[in-house]
Amino acid sequence: MQGIELHQLLRTIVLRKGRDDYVFVLVPGGRTIDWPLLRAHLGVRKISLPDQEEAREATGYERGAITPFGASTAWPVLADVTVAGQDLVAIGGGIRGVNLHLRADDMLAALHADVADVTKPEERRP
Repeated sequence: MQGIELHQLLRTIVLRKGRDDYVFVLVPGGRTIDWPLLRAHLGVRKISLPDQEEAREATGYERGAITPFGASTAWPVLADVTVAGQDLVAIGGGIRGVNLHLRADDMLAALHADVADVTKPEERRP
């Protein structure tokens, strides 16, 4: 184990807002995107997940290893409000199995991230 809790593990999801217009969304473990909140925050009616090839072309990374750090294009970064203030988070390092561990607020500052309420707790399956 990495010595961190589930909510400290961040998934980077790349989403398409329009043609050649993407955003990275940082989603903590145990949470999922709240699509209506996300669309409202971004001011768009439609947002979608690019397929694997499009995601690689947009970011330079394979799906499952996407990170805003070092991406081929510096798309905007949006982090869920629950990320801010955490002493330690883990975010993908660009290849599968590699994570960067850092203070959340340092990461948010380095990425010039927007912070907003855009996720909800994942529903537990029986």
